[in-house]
Amino acid sequence: MKKYLFVSVITIISLSFVRKQPKVLVFSLTKGFHHQSIPKGILAIQQLGAEHHFLVDTSTNSEVFTKENLKHYNAVIFLNTTGDVLNDEQESAFKNYIENGGGYVGIHAASDTEYDWPWYNELVGAYFKSHPKQQEAIIKVNDANFVATKHLPATWKHFDEWYNFKSTQFDKVHVLLSVDEKTYSGGENGDDHPISWYHNVEKGRAFYTALGQTDESYTDPLFLQHLLGGIEYAITGKTK
Repeated sequence: MKKYLFVSVITIISLSFVRKQPKVLVFSLTKGFHHQSIPKGILAIQQLGAEHHFLVDTSTNSEVFTKENLKHYNAVIFLNTTGDVLNDEQESAFKNYIENGGGYVGIHAASDTEYDWPWYNELVGAYFKSHPKQQEAIIKVNDANFVATKHLPATWKHFDEWYNFKSTQFDKVHVLLSVDEKTYSGGENGDDHPISWYHNVEKGRAFYTALGQTDESYTDPLFLQHLLGGIEYAITGKTK
């Protein structure tokens, strides 16, 4: 009897240390341009989840955006979404989710999404306007202490598709990275050209990076650590 009691106590103690893994939803529906790198992005996030102990669901079905279903996720990742991907009811559910403590991560074309929804403009922080050809440029680190940037060199040479933005909310967000327009051709946002930022939205959290157009981005250790930091912030709210 004492033996079984001892085993039961050990089992209870062991279970008390088991923490429920956080879960994210990777949403990659496109109603406009479709980025061929989306499968690479999904695989990279799944690998990050396996290595850093968070679960990953993926979907291109906007019907997952219900109040009940979104309760299962600590963060929702818009991976190169484009166009009008949510209807009014789904928008309402997502807005409720974020404002009541959910997390959002926008990757690259997430800013090329939901142009007719002003709240989403505030969430993502800017809308896509245009881009020049893909080319190498130098990224400047504005905040070297944030979880998504503290691993980066002060100036980072990177090849990507450099978005120009409109309807910017840069005065309402904390800018993490800027691209130096003097180091490439086709920039239209001036000397201060943010490309990654974060901010709070009511009780929720939002992180955006304009990087992530190319297949190669999703095997680049610097970019992957940048993305991981953004996901961790969206899940936990921790900035360091």
